[in-house]
Amino acid sequence: MQRDELPLDVENALDAIEFEGMLMGRQMSPQNHPEHTVLSLDRSAYTLMSRIEIDGPLSIPQMTAAFALDASTLNRQTAAMMRKDLIRRIPDPDGGIARKFELTPHGLELLNGDRDIKRRGLRTILQEWSGDDVTTFAALLHRFNSDVERREGRPWPRPER
Repeated sequence: MQRDELPLDVENALDAIEFEGMLMGRQMSPQNHPEHTVLSLDRSAYTLMSRIEIDGPLSIPQMTAAFALDASTLNRQTAAMMRKDLIRRIPDPDGGIARKFELTPHGLELLNGDRDIKRRGLRTILQEWSGDDVTTFAALLHRFNSDVERREGRPWPRPER
């Protein structure tokens, strides 16, 4: 067996992980959520606002580094979010030149509301799982995401628990 080749059972598992990951992304999208009409934020706003909530105010260059997106994309996204009063532009709290974005009270309220809806959905889906299965699933998702972040050189901060 060559170095890059994996045993057939591992190859089959990789196929299953790819397929199940695709389905998980689909299941977690707002359109497929049982309470989707209540969700307020699209995926990009939810992700960007979650990062600002953890890191605090961020500039476009900081977002570019964090998300590996070009500045023009982030400018469009932040402009749309500002129009909806989800974020606002502020002077750099550390005295830097670049202006930063922070969550508005309205944005934080919508972010927390959407997060609660998503958690309720997960709680419903996982209600028949054992506590050990739920914590194992969470630990494996964390491990997977951390490995991807390490490989890409862009670690994602985690909220304090």
